[in-house]
Amino acid sequence: MMVEGFIADGGKAMPFDDAFRARLRDLLVWRRDVRRFRRDPLPAGSVERLIGLACLAPSVGLSEPWRFVIVDDPAAIAEAYVTGRGWVSILEPAAVGTILEVPPDWKFIAYLCLGFAQSEDDSPDLARKGWEKRQPFPVVLRR
Repeated sequence: MMVEGFIADGGKAMPFDDAFRARLRDLLVWRRDVRRFRRDPLPAGSVERLIGLACLAPSVGLSEPWRFVIVDDPAAIAEAYVTGRGWVSILEPAAVGTILEVPPDWKFIAYLCLGFAQSEDDSPDLARKGWEKRQPFPVVLRR
């Protein structure tokens, strides 16, 4: 079955067929919040390529409000990690901004770590440890 697609950069329509939708669902089911990373670095240019893809996301009025900081200095990584681990909006975004020396008008909403996971699992770490569980669909949807 063919469903309406979208126009890619090349001007060619990309189909949202059953195979595409199945792969997208598999990706969303597979993705995990990683809490433990291997020490080996990502291949050169990987972070920049991921940021480039993130910048393709839609934004209201093409405002593109995102800004990214790549932190390579181990001391700054450690200090920012302790101060603003995870979603910074619930921690200390101003302190992380100071540590990373970003312009004062930048507002942090996330501190994200990228790397290879130490291990893969088919369920989230928090669920395996019994700390949290996925919310049932009726809880997250209202009409």
